[in-house]
Amino acid sequence: MHDIWNPWHGCKKCSEGCLNCYMYFLDSLREKDGSEIYRSQSGFRYPLSKNRDGRYKVKSGEMLRVCMTSDFFLPEADAWRAEAWDIIRDRSDVKFFLLTKRPERVADCLPADWNGGWENVFFNVTAENQRRADERIPILLSLPFRHKGIMCAPFIGPVSIKKYLPAGQIEQVLCDGENYGGARPCRYEWVKSLRDECAEYDVTFVFCGTGRRFIKDGKEYRIEGNSLQSRQARLSGLSYRGKPISFDLRDRLGLPIADESLYRPHFGERCQTCGMQPICNGCTDCGKCKPPRD
Repeated sequence: MHDIWNPWHGCKKCSEGCLNCYMYFLDSLREKDGSEIYRSQSGFRYPLSKNRDGRYKVKSGEMLRVCMTSDFFLPEADAWRAEAWDIIRDRSDVKFFLLTKRPERVADCLPADWNGGWENVFFNVTAENQRRADERIPILLSLPFRHKGIMCAPFIGPVSIKKYLPAGQIEQVLCDGENYGGARPCRYEWVKSLRDECAEYDVTFVFCGTGRRFIKDGKEYRIEGNSLQSRQARLSGLSYRGKPISFDLRDRLGLPIADESLYRPHFGERCQTCGMQPICNGCTDCGKCKPPRD
């Protein structure tokens, strides 16, 4: 996927949401151990990679989801993080989506020139149940980031964030069920309640996927495959578009970038039914959606 940057791979399980980690499962299919942490050899400098014409492959205005097979604030990655920060600083025209289950480590892992935060960093914490929400969100609110959000995934228990929303710091909440072996159920009423809290404060809420086991009106639905789960989430109508999130992106000289120079995603026919569309960089024109030729 063109919107993911994994500078390192592997992680250590640290909370309930890690029990059936998708990364561990996918690694096991390759006879690998997901707890083995290593720096990515080919992908570490991906945001700086260029095409043959000398232009960046990642365009100004795109968003990169960082460390989707690890945690950006993992202790084992301390030796590599400074270089990753350098890359994020250098690409001040690109938005970087950071997600962690370790917010207690963040204050000690910020670069010296962080000050009140960088405009191109969108910081998120995982809140898979109420216990973790009440543990991590207060830390999130106390940290110096200009853009903040919450990821309820895997959504394995009811979560209320209403007491945290009046602060006005939370700009987006994402929600997704659990997959693969041992997947725990996600319930419609949990998603609906969380969505309604976000709508009350005009905060964007995105229901990305149902997960493998989705319960509605007392009936459990077994939904196999990420694409189908995403389509069902979209069809539910539970996503809510709140206040727009504005990133003041700058070029390497610190000058503002004109709107017409920023990347604008386009979406194909299949994209219209995808629950991830509101937070996606758009279609990559890979051709997989096109019907085969006769």
